[in-house]
Amino acid sequence: MRSYLLFALVLCKAVLFTTLYGYAGIIRGRVTDAQGTALAYANVAVRTTATSTAANEQGDYQLKLPPGRYELVFQYVGYKPRIEAVQVAGGDTLTVLNVSLQTETYKVGEVLVRSTDRDPAYALVQHAIQWRRYHRSEIAAFSARTYIKAIIRLTDVPGKILGLIKTDPSLKPGVIYLSESVSELSFRQPGQIRERMISSRVSGSSKGFSFNRASGRSFNFYDNLIQSGFSERGFVSPIAQNAMLFYRYELVGTSTQDGRQIHKIRVTPRRRNDPAFTGFIYLVDGTWRIHSLELSLSKNSGIEYVESIRIAQQFAPAPGPSDVWVMQSQKVNLIGEGLGFKGNGSFNAILSNYRVTPTYPNRPDEKVVAAAPVAPEATPAPVGRETVADVKKQRPDLGGISRQVRKQTKLADKQLEQQAREAGIEPLAKGEVMRVEEGANERDSAYWAQIRPIPLTDEEARDYQVKDSTEVIKRSRPYQDSLDRKRNEIEPAEILLTGYEYSNSFRRRTVRLEPIFNTLQYSTVEGTIVNAQATFTQRYEDRRNYSFTPTLRYGFAAKLFSPSLSGGYTYKPLSFSRIGFIVGRTIENFDPASQLTPFINTQYTLLRNTNYAKYYQRDGGEINFRTELVNGLTLRTALGYADRRELPNATIKTIVDVPGRAFTPNDPINEELPSGSSFGRNQSLTAYAELLWQPGQQYIIRPTGKFNLGSKYPTFRLGLRQGFGGVLGSDVRYSRLEGGLRKTLELGLFGESNFDLTVGGFLGRPQLSFMDYRHFAGNQTIFAADFSQFQLLDYYNFSTRRSYIEGHYNHHFNGFFLNKIPLLRRLKWQEVATLNYLRTPNVGHYVELGVGVEHIFKVFRFDVYTALRSGQKLDTGIRIGAGF
Repeated sequence: MRSYLLFALVLCKAVLFTTLYGYAGIIRGRVTDAQGTALAYANVAVRTTATSTAANEQGDYQLKLPPGRYELVFQYVGYKPRIEAVQVAGGDTLTVLNVSLQTETYKVGEVLVRSTDRDPAYALVQHAIQWRRYHRSEIAAFSARTYIKAIIRLTDVPGKILGLIKTDPSLKPGVIYLSESVSELSFRQPGQIRERMISSRVSGSSKGFSFNRASGRSFNFYDNLIQSGFSERGFVSPIAQNAMLFYRYELVGTSTQDGRQIHKIRVTPRRRNDPAFTGFIYLVDGTWRIHSLELSLSKNSGIEYVESIRIAQQFAPAPGPSDVWVMQSQKVNLIGEGLGFKGNGSFNAILSNYRVTPTYPNRPDEKVVAAAPVAPEATPAPVGRETVADVKKQRPDLGGISRQVRKQTKLADKQLEQQAREAGIEPLAKGEVMRVEEGANERDSAYWAQIRPIPLTDEEARDYQVKDSTEVIKRSRPYQDSLDRKRNEIEPAEILLTGYEYSNSFRRRTVRLEPIFNTLQYSTVEGTIVNAQATFTQRYEDRRNYSFTPTLRYGFAAKLFSPSLSGGYTYKPLSFSRIGFIVGRTIENFDPASQLTPFINTQYTLLRNTNYAKYYQRDGGEINFRTELVNGLTLRTALGYADRRELPNATIKTIVDVPGRAFTPNDPINEELPSGSSFGRNQSLTAYAELLWQPGQQYIIRPTGKFNLGSKYPTFRLGLRQGFGGVLGSDVRYSRLEGGLRKTLELGLFGESNFDLTVGGFLGRPQLSFMDYRHFAGNQTIFAADFSQFQLLDYYNFSTRRSYIEGHYNHHFNGFFLNKIPLLRRLKWQEVATLNYLRTPNVGHYVELGVGVEHIFKVFRFDVYTALRSGQKLDTGIRIGAGF
């Protein structure tokens, strides 16, 4: 019976939709300025309703409305709004309404300005700063429909990247990405946004889903700091609490719109390289809210990867009796250049069909707040005006989320969920911030012509037409084979540096060969090594995949042949479930997580006469498994058996023989290992299990899989490694228990902190060999493979079979200090500080302190470290690595 009721409800909604829109009329036209120049992305709203749209890049707009009489409001930042009455007839009739907007005249005569006074804009902005928290939290919850159109163009494509790696032949100047999406968006305090994409279209990809995300590209200038996604540091809002330290303000003038005084204020950074915007903000007198804005960032602001970013936003009163404003539209334009590529892009969002629950239903009367002219001095409490402090005496919950407000937002959230259920839509799960619905990409062109609020430009229509009509050809085997022939051409740089990949795009298969600098190795244990490795990968449209990697390794001095095979199968992409294996003979470092890569060890052995790495032979196999049990909780397990053999040095040959320096034996030196001890040969049967827990993890569900976004809480981990003595001849018996957590802390302009803490130890009296010890990833070379690990610690000396505490803390200042030095700020270097800590019963307290600079030439990082043991200085050294 329930199914019949649901079917009847859906049928009634479909009939109602057809009735309303089948007889709707279309209003179409162009918005221009007085000279006839198109006003790209001008706003068009239906007065006193939640319906709005925007013009496209050519100024063309369209609206589809049920029969009736309406008033349309045309707005563009810096222009006078214009209201036009229009009668809409039914039956899909077309009404053409072209509108010309006049430049807004801003007068400054109403404000008293003396030559000794600060610009009156400072007083206006001070009011906006005082009311910032109020406006940030004045909406308890809302729901809206969001339309987003994204387009990215390439204007120049190099033949090779950095002159070495050939560019994909399918990349050509022109539109490379065009997509549209329609989503149902809901918001509730504090800052919880959920989104359901119901329609998606990608040019040239009928099976693709748009990557548009309304909440991912929304900039809230009521926040103190704006994250652009193109810089590690944020940017200060023009009305942030500390904005006066970063901005200069100039009152361009004041105009009257719909009975409200609107102040146009120019904002510019105080210093050229400040993390601040340039442009205009428009403030509503009395309520001190943002009416609209047009702001930009350039290279001077500290953005990376793009040359400039321009953001324009338009706000309007929300429908209904409440006195709150909502965003009508947002436009983001980008211009970029890098690695020889040049291009631009735009992301345009239109929000409509708002349902708003206000946080403060009894807001102070605007007439009281806007009682007097603006005083030129910027004081916290101007005479004749009500301030936030005054209102707080009557409204203790102002600027915060009181118990009453929390109750109100929960009620609004339940109402939204109830509305979804009534429409037969499953509510989003806890932690799910976005879902792309199955079938969202199956809408036809007629659907998009009806629902699209921004008309397509000639370029966009042509791109859809060309790419959609040729999609079948591009998906065909002859076409993809022709592209593969170009991609699969062998380049010397690939063979030497990056590796070669052979593709069969039609079958979704690749074969990758490692570059020569990874294939050719050298060590005192094996001599010259050929480590030939190839990886075969088969992928499927639903993101399932499997891979196999055969490895043929031969050490010429030791005459040691080591073949092995590894692989894995990802069978449930939604839960990241994968089973893998490795079987055969491998040559292993005693520390499996060592920073000492084969390439670095080769250089130090041949050129520095130093053989840091110590190896042993491992014959056997392992099966491993990974899955996400529930959202945020991941399980990793492994079971392995190995026959392990000690290996001696087989050669002492070198290219550079450093006088007085000799190679050391292939025996690790360790404080807990008896001198001269060796293990000869033994067998081990071990199992490992680890749980990773990310509380409050947010994620996105797409038909092709799940994408985790992290959360505000730390990631916790708990692991157990067990050695089974006496089983299948195993010589090891131990239990190692370990727990830890890691977290990233965003500290605004002061940068970002990362910390990782681990506590663990062996239970009882373990029986094990040195490779079973708990090792700590040290480093004794000038090259840092991982700056989040120890940088002066010996590779094996402090490894333990007892208890241990390990901690790492890195703080990236993101240029907080260096940007204040004129000669250095142009280099865009960023400072970093490090603290590494280790404690074991034998070592005592070991500490590393480091300071450094990253983003050198945008890529490199240089640090200086000092090591202390129980308060005594051990060593000082420099480290160089990747830091970007």
